[in-house]
Amino acid sequence: MKKIVFSLAAITLMTTACTKQQTTGIHPENLDTTVVAQNDFYDFACGGWMKNNPLTPEYSRFGSFDKLALNNLEQVNGLIQDIAAGKHAHGTIEQKIGDIYNMAMDTARRDGEGIAPIQPTLDEIAAVSDRSQLSELLGKAMEYGIWGMYVEADAMNSSMNILNECQGGFALGEKEYYFDTDEATTRIRNEYRKHVARMFSLFGYADADAKAETVLRLETRLAGAAFNNVELRDPQANYNKMSVAELQELVPQVDWKTYFAAMNIAPDSLSVGQVRHLQEAGKMLAEEPLEDLKTLFTWQAIDGCASYLTSEIYAENFNFYGKVLSGREEPSPLWKRSVGIVNGTLGEAVGQMYVKKYFPEENKERMLALVKNLQKSLGERIENLEWMSDETKAKAIEKLNAFTIKIGYPDTWRDYTALDIDPALPYYANLQRAAKFEQEYSLSYLGKPVDKTKWYMTPQTVNAYYNPSSNEICFPAGILQYPFFDMSADDAFNYGAIGVVIGHEMTHGFDDQGCQFDKDGNLNNWWTPEDKARFDARTKVMADFFSNIEVAPGVHANGEFTLGENIADHGGLQVAFQAFKENEAAKPASERLKTRDGFTPEQRFFLAYANVWAGNIRPEEILNRTKSDPHSLGRWRVNGALPHINAWYDAWNVTPESPLYVVPEKRVSIW
Repeated sequence: MKKIVFSLAAITLMTTACTKQQTTGIHPENLDTTVVAQNDFYDFACGGWMKNNPLTPEYSRFGSFDKLALNNLEQVNGLIQDIAAGKHAHGTIEQKIGDIYNMAMDTARRDGEGIAPIQPTLDEIAAVSDRSQLSELLGKAMEYGIWGMYVEADAMNSSMNILNECQGGFALGEKEYYFDTDEATTRIRNEYRKHVARMFSLFGYADADAKAETVLRLETRLAGAAFNNVELRDPQANYNKMSVAELQELVPQVDWKTYFAAMNIAPDSLSVGQVRHLQEAGKMLAEEPLEDLKTLFTWQAIDGCASYLTSEIYAENFNFYGKVLSGREEPSPLWKRSVGIVNGTLGEAVGQMYVKKYFPEENKERMLALVKNLQKSLGERIENLEWMSDETKAKAIEKLNAFTIKIGYPDTWRDYTALDIDPALPYYANLQRAAKFEQEYSLSYLGKPVDKTKWYMTPQTVNAYYNPSSNEICFPAGILQYPFFDMSADDAFNYGAIGVVIGHEMTHGFDDQGCQFDKDGNLNNWWTPEDKARFDARTKVMADFFSNIEVAPGVHANGEFTLGENIADHGGLQVAFQAFKENEAAKPASERLKTRDGFTPEQRFFLAYANVWAGNIRPEEILNRTKSDPHSLGRWRVNGALPHINAWYDAWNVTPESPLYVVPEKRVSIW
């Protein structure tokens, strides 16, 4: 994307002009003024929204974030339905979008086809009669496997792509589900065993209970060797570059030449993510009974296709993953699931249509101004850090100035010509084609220079990201709407909402993971030992604070797991507030924001931030996200983050009597 540079004066003039005749962006109905703000800022700022948006049976969590995503989904659905209603020449984007959507909506056809679409895969597994065949089988597999392979930038040479290996093979995803002994986790594990058995029965296997026990035993073995979520956050420990010959020596139970030939690749080297897990997987291939291994692979194939076959199979799959694991009462409507499939298979093609209809270019211009203001403020904050040496500051500023900024949508759209969607084939067969297309797309980058114009989210996505290997921040068009961004609202709102999001993503470049990558995206230490020790001591304060938060009776947050996101929230708040105040100070006194609707500009900044995280959540989902989500729960992104922001105390007159009060010497102070 072309990089546009604004001078400070130009930015000031632009933002000043935008503030005339603007609203505060604060919706009084979102507040609960019966709550004392200083006692529970989350309930004060979000209580009205929570009351007005109760959870429906479809959701395990629903927040303002999800409400915007739903609005985007409805807009995209309108675009897709218009296409799906027409006739289009085979091979056109319109034909591919329309046919995959119509097939996704046709449950009667899927019910009639039964399990036939997955039967060739099941037969391929069943036909294995010797361990020597496993290497080729796993190399060809897309629906199953006990590790994963993907292509991305080499962490030590970010300009080139490399093959990466990562742990897998356990359907519950988080190793804690296999080992924790609390009542809730034990119940989930027991229900999972029953679910696996029911699924095997639905697919016609007579010994379903025995197969379920086998699956649980083998998945538990794999999970035992897996890295936990805290270990996965260590980029150094998860980078182990080696030649294929060294890989063969490390895991001799796999014929890696055969494995890679089945993938149609011939890498010279790769990075193994979690060595002990891969070694354990190799031992399993040699030690476990062949029929048990085939049972595990069969389960993985069944589990992977369960959402795309018959209504009965879908219902059982939802019963466990939706109800038991997350507390949802009903599945999403079919149209939502169908739009999700189109977004997943032809996302950028849909995104191109989305931005053409729904994304005003002036939003991009104002975002660029905000980004540049925040980039300047973060630079100032780095320069003023008392705990960091000048040597490390210079490297940090160098990295900050090297950020690539992506806003709205890519300059070059992805080509989907090679993806053939054939309505004569079953729905799942077309999804297999789409999966193979994605795999080949990823593998096509192997050994080639990194394409830094590539986007890792579609434009219609309600999210944002920082990518350490390319040192880039990205804000898709989908997020540039209320409650994150409002062209009609003043700067207090936009700096408190999207401004914090911008600062959040920038700070990821300097969180416990991002700080290990240099300006070029290489895993490279640019810190003095003394500065890194001081940084680690400060981040430990944050990790310990969040680990002491009880998110449910007897259940605490994992402050080490959520550390990166909490650092980013803290940095985002600090940087955005400073940028807001500096932008206000640059205006003529007559044009500066005043108290409106009973709130000062500073108070409105923090209300805007809190409203972003308004939401309701089921008890089951609290437990699930505490195990699986590196982000703190919405309540604690407010009530856990703000007590470490000095400006919040000043804006809201928070005194030591407040339950949220943290004494100054115990507040987090990093960026």
